Order: sequence, then C-alpha cells, then structure tokens
Amino acid sequence: MPALDLDSPLDSDLDADLAAERAHLTTSRAALRRMRERAESLFATGDQVAGDSYAAETLGRTLARRVAELADDPTTPLFFGRLDFGGTTVSEPTASGTASTKTTDSGHTHSGPAPAETAADTSGDHDGRRYHVGRRHVSDERGEPLVLDWRAPVSRSFYRASARDPQGVAVRRRFGFSNGVLTSFEDERLDRGEELGTTSRILTAEIERPRVGPMRDIVATIQPEQDELVRADLADSICVQGAPGTGKTAVGLHRAAYLLYLHRERLRRAGVLIVGPNKAFLSYIAAVLPALGEVEVEQATVEELITRVPVRAVEASAVAALKHDVRMASVLRRAVQAQIGSPTDSITVSDGSFRWRIGLEPLHRIVEETRREGLPYGTGRERVRARVVSLLQRQAEARRAESPSDAWLRRMSRCRPVVDFLDAVWPALTPEGLVHGLLSDPGRLAAAADGLLSDVEQAQLTWAKPARTPKATRWTAADAVLIDEATGLLERPSGFGHVVVDEAQDLSPMQCRAIARRSEHGSVTLLGDLAQGTAPWAATDWRESLAHLGKPDAVVVPLTVGFRVPAEVVAFANLLLPALAVDVPPAESLRHDGGLDVRTVTDLTSATVAEVRAALAHDGSVGVIAADDAVDGLRAALAEAGVETATADDVAAAERVTVVPATLVKGLEYDHVVVVEPAAIVAAEPRGLHRLYVVLTRAVSRLAVLHHEPLPAPLLSAPLPTGSATAAS
Repeated sequence: MPALDLDSPLDSDLDADLAAERAHLTTSRAALRRMRERAESLFATGDQVAGDSYAAETLGRTLARRVAELADDPTTPLFFGRLDFGGTTVSEPTASGTASTKTTDSGHTHSGPAPAETAADTSGDHDGRRYHVGRRHVSDERGEPLVLDWRAPVSRSFYRASARDPQGVAVRRRFGFSNGVLTSFEDERLDRGEELGTTSRILTAEIERPRVGPMRDIVATIQPEQDELVRADLADSICVQGAPGTGKTAVGLHRAAYLLYLHRERLRRAGVLIVGPNKAFLSYIAAVLPALGEVEVEQATVEELITRVPVRAVEASAVAALKHDVRMASVLRRAVQAQIGSPTDSITVSDGSFRWRIGLEPLHRIVEETRREGLPYGTGRERVRARVVSLLQRQAEARRAESPSDAWLRRMSRCRPVVDFLDAVWPALTPEGLVHGLLSDPGRLAAAADGLLSDVEQAQLTWAKPARTPKATRWTAADAVLIDEATGLLERPSGFGHVVVDEAQDLSPMQCRAIARRSEHGSVTLLGDLAQGTAPWAATDWRESLAHLGKPDAVVVPLTVGFRVPAEVVAFANLLLPALAVDVPPAESLRHDGGLDVRTVTDLTSATVAEVRAALAHDGSVGVIAADDAVDGLRAALAEAGVETATADDVAAAERVTVVPATLVKGLEYDHVVVVEPAAIVAAEPRGLHRLYVVLTRAVSRLAVLHHEPLPAPLLSAPLPTGSATAAS
C-alpha cells in the first residue's frame, strides 16, 4: 500500500510515479484548455453556420453554456482518484504524459488509454484498464478520455469498491493536492484485501481541510451510503433525514449534478431547481454545481418562488401560522368553487340575419360537466366558453351547410351574450382578488371556512381595515403563500424535472404545496433534520411533509454518521435532543480531533474579541454566532479591535471572520465557531432550543461557547464532554 508525500523521503519508484501523475495532470489541463478554446472558436463563428436567426440564437446559447462548463480552476485538481482494474495490464502514465504499458498478474499486455465509450458502459470488460476519475470528462485530440467524469458508470467503483467487494478493481489510488498541485498519492490494493476506509490520510485531510468562503464539492470524499443516494433514479423521490455534518446538503447538490449528467436533454428542458432557506445559504452553496460543470440550475428561496405580490407588511406570528396551516388550502378551494354559479336562463346570439339560441338544459350540462373535470378554474372558464361556442357553431353549420371561419369563432366567443353568461356562471378571477375578497369579507370567509376554522380563527384572519383594492393592499409573506395557492387553483403553473429542497424541516404545509405544484410531474430530493426545525410550523414527521409535497411514497433515509462536525461538539449538542421533542437518532461523528471550550465569562464582548484573535492563529474560517440583536455590537467591537468581519450574505468576502445572526446560520459551517450567550439565543424565539442545536453544530474543527447567563438546562443535564472548560475568564 504505497503512500507518497513530498515531505517524506522518496524512493525512486514512488518518485517516478509522482512525476508520471503530475505529467498526466499537465496533459489533462492542456487538453481541457484545447476543449474550451475549440468551444470558444465555435461560439465566435456560430452565427455564420446557423440557418436563420432563431437557429443562431439557439446555437449561441448552447455554445456559451459549453464554454462555461469547460472553465478550469487551477486551484482545483482535475482528478482526485484513479482506478486500476485487474486481470490483464494497465496503461501507465509516464513523465511525458504518454501511455506506457505495465504487465499485471495475467501476463497480458494492453497499451493506450481506455476507449471513451467505456465511460458509459457498465457491462463492458474493464480488465487491464486504468481510469483517472475527476470532476468532469477530459479527452485528448483523438477523443480518448484522459479524465473520466465522477458520474460515469465505471466511476461508481471508486466510491463503492471495497476489500470485501472489489468490483474488479485491483488498485484504488487517491491523490492529495495543495492549491491545484499534486503533492501525494495513496494506494489501496483491494485485490489483496487492503482497504483504508476512513483511516485514509488523504481522505481525512480532504474532509478536514480548512475552508473559507463558499461550500466546496465533495466528489473526492463521497462515502458509499452517500453515493447510493446521489445515484438514485430520476423517477425516485427521496427524503434524507441527516444529522449535522452528515453531508445531506452535498448529497442533494451532487444528486442534481448526477441527474443532469444522466438525463441531460430531458432536465435541460424541464429544469432543475434548488430551494434553500435563505439567500445566505444559497450564496454559500452557489459555487458547488458550477465547479462540477453544471451552470444552468435555478436556485431560489421559497419566498422567491412565490413573488406574485410585493411583501410590504408584517403580521402577528399567530396569524401567519394560521395562514400557513394546510386547512387554508381547503378554505381557498371552497372560495373558488363558490364562484361557480348555475345558469338561470337561455342565451340568444344575433349573427347577421340569424339568431342562435342555447337552452337552459344544455347550459346546465356544460357547467356541470366542466365542474366535474376538476380543471384549474381559469382553464374551466375557457372550457365553458369553448363549449358554448361549439353549440353555436353546430347551429350555424346546420343552417349554412359550411363551417364558420376562425374569425367567426373568435367573434362568437367575445360577443356580449356569451361573455355575460360566463361572468354569471364562471366569473373571471385573479389570485390577488380572491384572497383580498376572502380576508376582507367576514361573510365570504365564514362560508368558505365553515367546519374548518373556528370563529376565533376566522376573526384572526379577517382584516380590520381592508384596502379598497388588491393593488392597494399591503401584503405579508404569509399572504403571498395564500396567493400562490390561489394561483394554483386558477391556473396550472410550470414545473421542474427535479427539485432539491434543503432545510426542508422548516417548510410549512402550504409552502410544501407551493413546491409540489412546481414538481407535480418531476421528482424531489428532500433534505433536512427534524431536530433543526426552528419555524413555528416546523415539521415533526417527514411523512406529513412528503404528503403535502405530493410524494407520499418517497423513501426516508437517515444519515447519522458525520464526517465534518467533531465528536466532542456533536456530543455536546446531542444533550439538547431529549428536549426537542423529535424522534431522530442521535448524531455520531468519526472525527475525534476537534476542540470544545465552554466558558463562563464576565464580559462577553471582550471575551469574544479575545477568542476570535485566538482562532485566527489557526487556519480556516471563524464564525461568531449570537442572538440577532447582539450582532451589530459584536461587529463594532471586533472592528474597533482591528478585526475585519464579513456578513453571512457576503460569502465571497476575503475576511476570515463572519459575524452571523443565529437566525441565518442554518446550513452554514465554519472551522472555528464562537457561540455568544446561548441563553439569549434560546430566549429570542419560541423554538429557541432547536435554534441553539443548529448553532452548536456549525463548527467543523473547534467550538467555543461563551456565556455570562447560566447555560440552558438541557446542557447541564449531563457532564460536559471531556476537554471542555467552565472556568470564568
């Protein structure tokens, strides 16, 4: 099991191996550059070969996307692993970057790189083949692969092969890099039963590597249980209940990348959507998919999905929670159905010297048939119009012995008798008008909410001083959710082929329904942790959330073993679990190198400044997390002490220190976390203990907890983990 590091003595064989691998990296980077230059050349001349302006525009978009996909980051390695399949011989990279041969156990010889088509062929014979596995496919001028995409079928063995099940792999090699420079490699002879697993020095170093700025991809460190979720079929909706540090966010993003690789054209047409809890989180994860060559994935918060009206007001939390209640879907549906009336008279339409009449019975039949079809309300209105015009058309054809023109059909559909009939039995509605009318009129609300909402709840919803029109209304965020529900009742929204929803435990039933309307004909990857639910309507059972999302049969998969958050930190945070009233297994961690320091201090501000200075002596990012109202003061104190800081929204900032309000920290992580006054974080909101659980699990190396007030009771219910401190400072 050879391992190589530049800081260690090198024997001649290992030195030659390292030189050959570096040459292969140089060759691969040059090939990627040629691929990009070729795409840029085609982009520059594309308008000259396109047949028309539409074709030119389409080709231009395709080529521009291809150029973006081939962008190279010299600080990121093009490949991170290598697979040598046993049985014959393997192609051996040399210092010049060309292929040589090396005889294996069978004594047969194979020369040259593996054929490109094997990247998509799981049934072929890989004996004697060698594949470098990386973030994207790179080929030489002949089209032969130099680097295989991590999503290719044969690459699966890099993540799944083991000493017990080598899958034909003789040697799995992992590469160590520093700023894009290949520095080391580590081999596992799976054919001899040698497997490092989580004791791999290179794997451990990559997982624990300090980070500043946006989230990175994890293609080099995906574990078998994660890989199984990443490669789930497009048709499958899955829910990942992931404890802190288990990589659930990375699993969701890499599944999106994998599905785009496998179903490129289908998902390019249908679209892929990533839904996150806030803009800070979306900024944090924004670089992951582009780093994998996927540049056309839409990202949005739930609030950004439902932007039909501007949000300009705030309401009481109890009223907002009521509007997020799933019963409101039934109230709105009743309100829509109440708009449909019954015909009261026949209609007569003048047409030159002719008069066409439709009796009451056929009109009743049209309305009832359309009602039973369960169409969106707006579609139903047009269906009624079309059926009325069809009856007029039949009469005209019978009298004139010819089919009326399209212009005649349009004129009939807009004539006064037909429009008056429509307005009487199926009046035009807007989502804003429906919600405005419902919340402005106690009588209309009572009729729609009868048996669903109590009198007290109806009184809570009714506006005391409603605006005269929907346009003049100062809408709240919860109103926007109702309007989106109403929109779905009136018209069919466009959807996505796949939707990834992160931090899904905080979605309300009505927000779940908003996402369901956008994934009705697609699949969903739901990511979250019930223990981290902080919203007033936070989920307590994934089955309920999946039902609201329209995916009741989705499988729920728990991830409990963490690779990022150290064991000491996890154990400390787990003290809160019994008080959170959720049925989730406690998180575990494979890391035992972290630090935990819990201290009572007399001056929180000065202690925070001192702790940040101490943290800056280590590599990596520093996150200072406090109750929202304490953030500005802490930033000012750090600035006065000469420490530059960034905000949670500014993930691209060069500063290593970020001061984050507790309400915005979900999904983020920092190498060193300083938690300031846990009691204040808990007291700031009804589900404060859940918020504190989130806060305590953001550290990936060291956690310092500074408090002046007593710690929340659950944290005192058991001895602090070994190594923590409680001395005053």
